[in-house]
Amino acid sequence: MASGPQISSLHGPSTLPWDELRSGLPLTHDLACHLLRVEDDSLPSLLATAAAVKRRFKPGVITYSRKVFLPLTNLCRDYCGYCIFRRDPGTAGAHTMTPEEVLHVARAGERMGCTEALFSLGDKPELIFSEMRETLRQLGYKSTLHYLEAMCELVLRETTLLPHPNPGLLSAEWIARLAAVSPSMGLMVETTNASLLRPGMAHDNAPDKVPAKRLRTIEEAGKQGVPFTTGLLIGIGETIEDRADTLFAIRDLHLRYGHIQEVIVQNFRVKPEIPMSHWPEPTHGEMLRTVAVARLLMPRVNIQAPPNLSAPCYESLLDAGLDDWGGVSPLTPDFINPEKPWPHLDELRLRTEARGYLLRQRLPVYPEFLPSVTVRPGLLSAKVEAAADAHGYAQEVRAA
Repeated sequence: MASGPQISSLHGPSTLPWDELRSGLPLTHDLACHLLRVEDDSLPSLLATAAAVKRRFKPGVITYSRKVFLPLTNLCRDYCGYCIFRRDPGTAGAHTMTPEEVLHVARAGERMGCTEALFSLGDKPELIFSEMRETLRQLGYKSTLHYLEAMCELVLRETTLLPHPNPGLLSAEWIARLAAVSPSMGLMVETTNASLLRPGMAHDNAPDKVPAKRLRTIEEAGKQGVPFTTGLLIGIGETIEDRADTLFAIRDLHLRYGHIQEVIVQNFRVKPEIPMSHWPEPTHGEMLRTVAVARLLMPRVNIQAPPNLSAPCYESLLDAGLDDWGGVSPLTPDFINPEKPWPHLDELRLRTEARGYLLRQRLPVYPEFLPSVTVRPGLLSAKVEAAADAHGYAQEVRAA
């Protein structure tokens, strides 16, 4: 790990190495933890430092992806304490989309200028639910991943949208198969703290949330050169040290393979129906500190935070070195956090511009990662090239 200043005797804003950090001083784990805990009187210096590092990476521009959210199935074998998305068969709201529903939503999004079809789904529900196995049999597929693959291909073939699946844990074979029908994919690390798998904790009874397994999937995507989105979920029982550990684990994978296109800093939000309904939410100050440290640790990686989860003051995250708002939909709700509506795109633009930035629509794959997708000839490459402008952003398409 990189060497750096000793911080045990640092107490005030003037004693922290702001100039050196702005110039590229590598963060040590101790310094990262210190900055994640930095006192309020030092917070403006931390934010100014992170913002300066961001300006060197992508000056003047903040991006977002105009998307439709496709909850392919909300049946899931994991029972996370913070999740309102998942369902058991037969419970209210349990649903697996049909191909007709997928195509209907995708085409509606296409008419509204969307370029991303975000597929979210429960992890391997057929392993514990016979009802899901029967649904897949009726649809003509062996597994949820086979069905996801087919729906990505359907959207790719029949619309101008580009699929971005969040399918959970994947083998090397499945990464390759999904990479043939989607330019990018994602899997949140969430946390590297395996103790959250204990009874009563956030990942109790969630076999697909083992940190080592999630890191292994992301590493395999790196070996195959797949543009990948990942990130951490803060406020689910982890410590400050855990947050630093997670950021360093992501950073190390990117240093090894160069494939992490985006790191999401996502904050836990309380919902009355979840087991963690009485847990405290992370503060906005914690979000600002975590975004800033992510920027300093990964100065040339896109750092994102969902604006709807930090409303009404989400634009202040731009002061912490954020350069992307993630997927925002003019059509579909955030099915993971349905109580938190997306900001209207005109509002998002105005608030971004008020902070001195130009808002640009991107594709689900970032401009700097386009060559890794378009180098392979075929339908996917042709669709990506058609969707991108000369600078790798989304073509300007007027919504119908």
